Amino acid sequence: MEAYAGEWLQLLIRWVHVITGIAWIGASFYFIWLDNHLRPPPDARDAPDAVAGELWAIHGGGFYQVQKYRVAPPALPEALHWFRWEAYSTWLSGVALLVVLYWAHAATYMVAPGAPITPLGAVGISAALLAIGWGFYDQLCRRLRFAHERLLGVLLVAFLALCAWGLSHVFTGRATFLQIGAMLGTIMAANVLYVIIPGQRQMVAAKREGRAPDAVHGLRGKQRSVHNNYFTLPVLLAMISNHSPMTYSAPHAWLVLAALMLLAAYVRHFFNLRHRGRTVWAIPATAAIGALVLAIAIAPARTTPAGHVAFAEVEAIVHARCAPCHAATPTQAGIATAPKGVLLETPAQIVANAAAIRTQAVDTRAMPLGNVTAMTDDERAKLRAWLAAGAAR
Repeated sequence: MEAYAGEWLQLLIRWVHVITGIAWIGASFYFIWLDNHLRPPPDARDAPDAVAGELWAIHGGGFYQVQKYRVAPPALPEALHWFRWEAYSTWLSGVALLVVLYWAHAATYMVAPGAPITPLGAVGISAALLAIGWGFYDQLCRRLRFAHERLLGVLLVAFLALCAWGLSHVFTGRATFLQIGAMLGTIMAANVLYVIIPGQRQMVAAKREGRAPDAVHGLRGKQRSVHNNYFTLPVLLAMISNHSPMTYSAPHAWLVLAALMLLAAYVRHFFNLRHRGRTVWAIPATAAIGALVLAIAIAPARTTPAGHVAFAEVEAIVHARCAPCHAATPTQAGIATAPKGVLLETPAQIVANAAAIRTQAVDTRAMPLGNVTAMTDDERAKLRAWLAAGAAR
């Protein structure tokens, strides 16, 4: 009953996370798009309270005119809309999902087989890295300021790749991907909480007190907003990676993760340039080549066939390694119902799901999840031999 209630709780939190994430990403994409399409107004001036750019658009059967001031308007309007709770809600729901799914079942989902850490240690590493990731990035921004964006990007990529490499020695591939995504998501939310919103509050306070707002607050906010825009697609990729076991179960999964995230950021860069009126086709071409090389790199290593294998031996392997989860009444802790409804308790069920066994347990090695039941390479080789012989009973 506890595991069943846990699955419903995960569904609810995941649903909230998706909804709030869509709202946050939509606002982020829109405002970056808006900035990239602003054009100087006909009567452009250099005063701080002058309009720096404007945009005309048509949507929903009506015309819109949007203006952005160089620093601040001459007077603040009575109604001023803020954009912050989308970010906070997305992060809070994401951490809640991390807690109820991964931290609460660290032995199953996080700790790699044979890793020299305990489940509690894995949770501690995960929590610490959320804070460390933000601290490292924030210090980069404060020390490099605005003139070294490329260097900042290189250092951040190197830091995340190093973290992924280290985690790959103690975390499962799936947990490693999710942890790096959570670190980036934390950086994004912290940008809003600690830099963007405080800067905006200072600008509003200055206007209300009759002072000229310091333009540096706007520059910092814009810098962090652009960073968040580039982080978005890599974060999304990390979060949905658990649906693609050929990535996180690859021999060098940390390198696959780094390459995929770079490709995702590259895609965002292409569209940002295009919104400014520049179409650089070398970017998607390079991304396509990179994706091809990546696909070759993550091709699963084939286990050596084990010769003729009797079905009784296959059945014993499946019962020991797969059936704890894939049963009408799962015995594996934290599993309430068989994943995807796949049952592997009877000979007929095993034969009927031979294709899934090939994909999940043999080719991608994604199952058992986190190899929690310790399926050996020899057992995978026997399954491959049985499948190659026709998967007969």
